[in-house]
Amino acid sequence: MVYYLITAAVILLDRIIKRIVVSNMAPWETIPVIKDIFHFTYVQNRGAAFSMWQEQWVVLIALPLLMITAGLVLLFLMRKKWEPLMLTSIAFICGGGLGNLIDRISLGYVVDLFDFRVFPVFNVADIFICVGCGLMILDVLLFERKNEGNE
Repeated sequence: MVYYLITAAVILLDRIIKRIVVSNMAPWETIPVIKDIFHFTYVQNRGAAFSMWQEQWVVLIALPLLMITAGLVLLFLMRKKWEPLMLTSIAFICGGGLGNLIDRISLGYVVDLFDFRVFPVFNVADIFICVGCGLMILDVLLFERKNEGNE
């Protein structure tokens, strides 16, 4: 199914980029792309968003695993009922979540690298999680109103 392929592609892209960073940079090393605006900075994030909940394994592993599993089940169950935009959003969120979860389980931290200097450092998985959430909001705004008009 195409949405599982999207999820797998997100994971693969995330893993490739993180592997390049880990193989070529030392932790906290930074490479300016646009000085004082955008850098590649290798960060080992041992918490969740903004390094919250460090060492809280239930929050960092069990809860995401439960939510990702629910998302993957929904992709299967709702594949013919929901709009492609909603299904794509769930695939993005699951792929990003799995990318970070793989890091957390295998390394004990998440590899982050995109550094805009005014915002916490983040990674490819985080981008897909955020884009997925944005698409989900867009789907709700677009298609819920459309469905309300049909009632």
